[in-house]
Amino acid sequence: MPFSEDLRAANAETWDAAVGHRFVDELWAGTVDDAVLARYLTQDLQFLDGFVALLGAAVATADLPAPRMVLARQLGLVAGDENDFFDRALDRLGVTGSARRSPALLPPTRGFRELMDGARLAGDYGVVLSVLLVAEWLYADWAARDAPTPPDRMHAEWIDLHRGPAFTAWVATLRAETDRVGDEVGPGGRARMAEAFERAVALEAAFFDAAYG
Repeated sequence: MPFSEDLRAANAETWDAAVGHRFVDELWAGTVDDAVLARYLTQDLQFLDGFVALLGAAVATADLPAPRMVLARQLGLVAGDENDFFDRALDRLGVTGSARRSPALLPPTRGFRELMDGARLAGDYGVVLSVLLVAEWLYADWAARDAPTPPDRMHAEWIDLHRGPAFTAWVATLRAETDRVGDEVGPGGRARMAEAFERAVALEAAFFDAAYG
């Protein structure tokens, strides 16, 4: 089994709890409460700068030109469409000023920021990939649900940002890189990647929980 599949299988219970979370169910049904969505998106926005920095670290530490170019292109996308979505969605939800820019961080938000920062500062390409992979693959998984698109455009757009051919190809690149690097780094490197992956999955599940206060 590819290394990325091993990682997900080792965390299947927590992964499935996140992908099948109440928040995801309500988002797809179009019934998620505005206060819950505002809390979720406000906290999620606090990842954006750290995520961009983590992608930058992946560009800097990648050991082959081809994946480096894919990672670099993704940087531009994250700084474009997704950032624009946050502005429009939080405007509609009435989240402005410091409540948007610098809210009190919930524990999972703080934990994931620390995980991203630690991976970036360590300069370990495999660990950086593991954190990126969870952040993108888990979302691609719940966004691939076979269900009608919710009627609310804001709900539907958040789903659409995490599915489709381009996003699927991006996740496939992360998986392929994780598999390749996992095969090359040896037991110690794989252990570090597995530890980062496990922590990231747990924080993603906790982040959904935290949206409900």
